[in-house]
Amino acid sequence: MKIALGGDHAGFEYKEKIIEYLKKKNYSIIDYGPENNESCDYPEFSHLVATAVKNKKADCGVLVCGSANGVAMAANKHENIRAAVCWNDKIASLSKTHNNANVICFPARFVSFEEVIRMLNSYLDNSFEGGRHMQRIAKINPE
Repeated sequence: MKIALGGDHAGFEYKEKIIEYLKKKNYSIIDYGPENNESCDYPEFSHLVATAVKNKKADCGVLVCGSANGVAMAANKHENIRAAVCWNDKIASLSKTHNNANVICFPARFVSFEEVIRMLNSYLDNSFEGGRHMQRIAKINPE
């Protein structure tokens, strides 16, 4: 599985640790930045990750910023991207099983790195259930 990652200065440290963790688990990684923790504009990185997922260069995306809201808002501007802000492992699991999220977003200023790993595992270890959820997913992009 190939995973695209990005974020901003507030999420940089977690992004780097996530990459290290995922590489140890033999995932293929595309790091879209940032390259350091200097102030930067999260939409640039969100758009890169969302485009990679949308164009199937990556199977899913991980975005990390201070609140996770900004990266999710930017990613969700892309058609067929379903970026979910997650703050616990149950929400992360449901984002995949019920909402078929293809980008997961973590709020670095509000969760520990251990919580991020639990959420990431909950997300990656689950699959979309389909069924009754299909009709709801189809209604997300109304056009």
